Amino acid sequence: QVQLVESGGGLVQPGGSLRLSCAASGRISSIYSMGWYRQAPGKQRELVAADSRGGITNYADSVKGRFTISMDNAKNTVYLQMLSLKPEDTAVYYCSGGVVSTTNGYDYYWGQGTQVTVSS
Repeated sequence: QVQLVESGGGLVQPGGSLRLSCAASGRISSIYSMGWYRQAPGKQRELVAADSRGGITNYADSVKGRFTISMDNAKNTVYLQMLSLKPEDTAVYYCSGGVVSTTNGYDYYWGQGTQVTVSS
């Protein structure tokens, strides 16, 4: 029905940068919000950044000033630009989206996750 597919993860050295992408596809009527969460080994999943598609964004304190979330509404795609990466940013990053589908109404969807590893 609705799929979220992430890309852009990988291995980067401390201080480096990466850009994650997440494209939503399927039977989409409208998208209310999209965002990024992450989960490090042994830790709970946490919000990294979210965009309400109305221009309202919010970020985890740990990434403010380093990460930027943006959306291409025409492509139903959300991006996460990550700068000045730190080893503690290492995690699996998950895309999320609050989507109204043409068949099931509103629901919350998750991508499959993409690994980001920050290490020298």
